[in-house]
Amino acid sequence: MKRAARGFALLAVVYLIVVYTIPWPSTIKPGGAQLTGLFLATIVGYIIEPIPAAALVLIAITISAITGLLPIEQALTGYSDRTVWLVMTAFFLSRALINTGLARRIALTFVRLFGQSSLGVCYSLGLSDFVLAAMIPANGARAGGVIRPIARSIAEIYGSTAGPTSRKLGSYLYTAVYQSVCVSTAMFYTGQASNPLAARFAAQYGYSVTWLSWFVAAIVPGALSLLVIPWIVMKMDPPEITHTPEAAAFARSEIQKMGAMNRNEKITACVFAIVCGLWISSSWTRVDITAVALLGGGLLLVTGVLSWEDVKGEKAAWDVFIWFGGLFRLGTSLNDTGVTRALADAVASQFGGLGWPSLFVIALAIYYYAHYGFASITAHMVSMFPPFLAVLLAKGAPPGLVVYGFACFTNLAAGLTHFGTTPGPIFFADGYVDLKTWWKTGAIIGVVNLLIWSTVGFGWWKLIGYW
Repeated sequence: MKRAARGFALLAVVYLIVVYTIPWPSTIKPGGAQLTGLFLATIVGYIIEPIPAAALVLIAITISAITGLLPIEQALTGYSDRTVWLVMTAFFLSRALINTGLARRIALTFVRLFGQSSLGVCYSLGLSDFVLAAMIPANGARAGGVIRPIARSIAEIYGSTAGPTSRKLGSYLYTAVYQSVCVSTAMFYTGQASNPLAARFAAQYGYSVTWLSWFVAAIVPGALSLLVIPWIVMKMDPPEITHTPEAAAFARSEIQKMGAMNRNEKITACVFAIVCGLWISSSWTRVDITAVALLGGGLLLVTGVLSWEDVKGEKAAWDVFIWFGGLFRLGTSLNDTGVTRALADAVASQFGGLGWPSLFVIALAIYYYAHYGFASITAHMVSMFPPFLAVLLAKGAPPGLVVYGFACFTNLAAGLTHFGTTPGPIFFADGYVDLKTWWKTGAIIGVVNLLIWSTVGFGWWKLIGYW
């Protein structure tokens, strides 16, 4: 209780500072300052969590309605947004992938095929997460629930456990696989829960982002990152064991124990293929991707792969629904009241002598390394993406370059620390990697990703006409 009280006291201070000490311009509509204070206090609360984040967001939405900052009908509109329903439904689809064992079978199959060496094992697990990211928007569920247990089992086969023997194999697998997870998280619209938020913010400026356009943007720089990261980590933290035939044998044995694909796995695989196919072709068919996700969920319910009890019990989905819808509405209100534009004008005035290219480089570097102060990709994206987007678009920067640059870099930056996104604490808690090694690896791979995505990535986006 004391911790919660101190947390709420800090949030009250944040609100008062924002509302009463900032000289707000006359262009701000009534209530803009108060909504900004409420929004920023919610973001700080999302980081320190005096109570669960979803509960905090729901309270903030309630306050906005009670105080008259937003009519109750407007305060709740975030929960009717199609993107919110897309993310929630994708969690139900991912539950089927995990519950039926199909996700684990996919990962084990890659290890069986390519796991003859420690480098191959790492590539296999990274590729597994890449495939699952096409459907599962919870990187914690993918990496923590499917990938990490396999990585740990393989490490333990070779007698590598937390402590003195971690460097045999486990330390390398954990750091390299985690960095790969951060890349695959950046490669898909569904890579993690808040990626669609970037698309929604971009839409407010008339720029459309689809599942396919995101994938096309990320596939070239992402593939290069997934290729070089395990090799670089191996040079930095070489495992004592490099030849791992037992890993492939382990995967083969586990697949044999699972037996042939059962009915539910086959149905889930078909639904997976249908949903991904319709998402990819949505630009041509004009079928909304949220409707596609709902179709997939309906098929799983009709066929009995998922029960309604499964849907009701998917706590992560309902948790995301509450905080996603609420944060989206609060963030939108800042744009509606002119706060985002005023912030953009204020920042732009400080860099009046710079053209958009110079400002873009500076802003992207600040944005990227600011993640050292965030324990959540969502908090980082919601608090910094909209104003940076507004500033650079006001300067005349190409929308595609700015949108995909900041959206993808938010996810890549999660690899800087052991707490940058949900899988980080899960991996770190196993004790295979000490803090110094984790942060050193994060710093170096962070630079590698910056170089790859800002050269090959930006060049690729230019080639395909994104800017």
